[in-house]
Amino acid sequence: MPKGFLLVISGPSGSGKGTVCKKLLERNKDLVFSVSATTRKPRKGEIDGVNYFFVDDEKFNEMISNNEFLEYANVHGNWYGTPIKFVTDEIEKGEIVILEIDVQGAIQIKEKYKEAVFIFLIPPSMNELKNRIVKRGTETKEDIELRLKNALNELKFVDKYDYIVINDEVDKAVNKIEAIIEAEKLRVARLKDIINSII
Repeated sequence: MPKGFLLVISGPSGSGKGTVCKKLLERNKDLVFSVSATTRKPRKGEIDGVNYFFVDDEKFNEMISNNEFLEYANVHGNWYGTPIKFVTDEIEKGEIVILEIDVQGAIQIKEKYKEAVFIFLIPPSMNELKNRIVKRGTETKEDIELRLKNALNELKFVDKYDYIVINDEVDKAVNKIEAIIEAEKLRVARLKDIINSII
């Protein structure tokens, strides 16, 4: 059986990570979504255990103490973390796990888990990024300015990634990510068992 892998999709707030990942999962039923834990309050329509595991600060700190995270970070004043067990269990089963994450978290994973595949998602322009954040209607003026400032800083880390995808249209961005997944499935390192059975 080909080995599974972790596909990390990140980029600035407003780059469309959530929308792209949702579409990717709708179109590819064989992909598994990694649910992160967060101390952020749920947005309208978000479901605990589906979009995130919503926890309080005390529970999050307990999980840190127990080394239950592959990575964790404070982003815009809230904590986010990726539970280790879920990810590693799915990869061992041969699954491709999709992780939607901020840049801070992706860099932590890159240091600890080099086998992961990293995609940096960006909008076509900073103006478009601002428009998307404003259109969400979930942030204050101060939050919007903070997210734009953070986005400029996050763009400095793009060379740490394996691939870059410009999200000008969701379907086009998803097509590109699907092509990356198909190419990654064919890496020799993932197919050693099959090669050995042929030789």
